[in-house]
Amino acid sequence: MNEFSYERRKNSIVKFSQEVFDLAIVGGGITGAGVARDAASRGMRVALVEANDFASGTSSRSSKLIHGGIRYLENLEIGLVFEALRERKILTEIAPHLVHPLRFLLPLYKGGRVSMFKMGLGMWLYDALSLFEVSKMHESLTADETIKSYPFMEPEGLLGAYLYSDAYMDDDRLVIETLRSAVNLGAECVNYVKAERALFEPGKSGDSDAQRMQGLVAKDLESGQEIVLRAKHFVSTVGPWTDRFAAQLFPNWSQIMRPSKGIHLTLSRKRFPLESAVVMAADQQKRIVFAIPRQEMVIVGTTDTDFHGNLDSVCTKRSDVEYLLRVIGEYFPGMKITEKDVISSYAGVRPLVHDGSESEGKTSREHIIMQRNEGLTLVAGGKYTTYRHMAQQTVEATLAFFSLEDQMRFARGHTLEPLNPFISADSYCSSCAAIKEHAKAWSIDQGLARAFILRHGLEAEKLVGIYHQLPKRGDLKKVMWQTEALFAMKNSMSIHLDDFILRRTPLFLSEP
Repeated sequence: MNEFSYERRKNSIVKFSQEVFDLAIVGGGITGAGVARDAASRGMRVALVEANDFASGTSSRSSKLIHGGIRYLENLEIGLVFEALRERKILTEIAPHLVHPLRFLLPLYKGGRVSMFKMGLGMWLYDALSLFEVSKMHESLTADETIKSYPFMEPEGLLGAYLYSDAYMDDDRLVIETLRSAVNLGAECVNYVKAERALFEPGKSGDSDAQRMQGLVAKDLESGQEIVLRAKHFVSTVGPWTDRFAAQLFPNWSQIMRPSKGIHLTLSRKRFPLESAVVMAADQQKRIVFAIPRQEMVIVGTTDTDFHGNLDSVCTKRSDVEYLLRVIGEYFPGMKITEKDVISSYAGVRPLVHDGSESEGKTSREHIIMQRNEGLTLVAGGKYTTYRHMAQQTVEATLAFFSLEDQMRFARGHTLEPLNPFISADSYCSSCAAIKEHAKAWSIDQGLARAFILRHGLEAEKLVGIYHQLPKRGDLKKVMWQTEALFAMKNSMSIHLDDFILRRTPLFLSEP
């Protein structure tokens, strides 16, 4: 893999002022990263700028799930679920170190909107839409079997439960690995560069009102330097900031977004011991809240409320915490979880697109691709799980703005290959099965070898090289994170301390 460091960043910024790129992308979340990788895999010369750190917005504040969205079946969004389940399978193959199978428990109670029989049909449909390519098929549990496995769950009115399979992921690292793949294919991707305004040239049609974007004026927030980024076509992948960015470029822009805030809580797994994720209905069965075991923590979320505030300062409010604790209390009254048990929280905004729905919960998660004659394609909405396919559709849509020769050159993308050439599904399984042997060969502790391999596959050899150069003082965990920090600086453009702590490592999933 090519270096993806601060030095690389400086070189990329120099190239911005020297070249005309085929595609310039604004926004370094999962959608922008996916577009960059898809375009670069076609042979396009690609540039990407992100105003903050990569994945610092919505893309690092998700439920960290790769899933079909079983609740979308109720809205009859069959196509969306089928697409998501197909992409779930692909992501487990191209990023096996970041996407892992997870079992979900869905308990059902008397008075609920769905009976055991109806949910059973839904489970069969869910497995069928995945073409039965799932780590483990669904199974049903009686009320007694459910309580035996989850003794703190509310027993009154419990009809039974279903266990089914989906997957969990490291959302921020999936963005970084997708960007690394794009860079390895020749893309120039940088963080902390803010696009401020567009440069237009008169359209060739002779219409004085027809103008075409020829460049973006951006500012390097690290140096203060102004940059002019030129390209044949531009793509906006700024998520919930779509309306704000488009209004900067086009004064007559009409708003299309319906931002929805979602917050999550983290609790100690010792306090809330779960072996599988639990699906909990809330608000008279209208919404779903997950409790997801991750390492030493359990993530609980999410909320789903219209957001009208400042997109740059989204935060958790007491009412959000009380809402989630109330849901936990309804399903696990015996646990007696209180606000004192909350270790941390995080909040983000979903980039939902207005579709006329009365409630934010009913608003579709489908994405839209809009194109402007000025030479800008905007993509908004969508699910994290379907980012790869969404990126493919976006790049294919941009081809209409290229010459016939370029359309033929850029016709095919190659995004079914592993994100990291060191980590295929087969090699990852082999590495995980041979941790003891790797530890001996690398002359390191077996626990350290396990941590490196689970996170990095065979690329763990790079971390071992860094590890052996460090003084072995302090506990093993401290030296491990020192190793990870040095690796992140050179391989994921981690510039500031919070870049590393919040978006390059799962430190928030460890006990304080």
